Amino acid sequence: MTIHHLSFNNSILNHFLAEIRDIQIQNDRMRFRKNMERIGELMAYEVSKVLQYKSVAIQTPLGIKHTHSLKDQLVICSILRAGLALHTGFMNIFDGADNGFISAKRQQHPIHNGEFEILVEYQAIPFIESKTLILLDPMLATGHSMVSVIQKIMEQEKPKEFHVVVVIAAPEGVAYLEKNLPPNCHLWIAALDEKLNEYHYILPGLGDAGDLAYGNKF
Repeated sequence: MTIHHLSFNNSILNHFLAEIRDIQIQNDRMRFRKNMERIGELMAYEVSKVLQYKSVAIQTPLGIKHTHSLKDQLVICSILRAGLALHTGFMNIFDGADNGFISAKRQQHPIHNGEFEILVEYQAIPFIESKTLILLDPMLATGHSMVSVIQKIMEQEKPKEFHVVVVIAAPEGVAYLEKNLPPNCHLWIAALDEKLNEYHYILPGLGDAGDLAYGNKF
């Protein structure tokens, strides 16, 4: 697995990351969603640098321009519900991509080894065989939800390449993905945080991204 850390070099990405963490700014749900969308656009641009392109000849009003356009067939898939605003940012950049959605949630009780059971209950995903799959989730904590989702997807079809995109990650989750994901996978991280606490939440993190974007859930 190839890992890309995007916040090591300063850019406007770090400004938006700071805003989604700020407890004062978090009170404005619309601004939180918009910042997630803008983070999605910036991360999509970074992902675009490693995709495949083809040569094309474009007719302009004054002549022919030889240039390049995207060759990869993309499928953008977000994990509900927290990934929706991030998904919008990626659609703004990859407007010709197909789109899918999948749910994953922790059970409230840990299983015997201290890990949480993950339920993948809903999926609406287009044909992905031999395509490039971009899988989005704002937070990577233990990594178990992401691995469970990928295993569920690959029961039916296998993409040519995976790009897992997360905004904030814990080292434990990154290590789990390195151990359990195929070699043709790229992991894109906007910010790598310190650790998980005893409840498997990211520190310092930002809280629950889904609740901040769309309101508290029961």
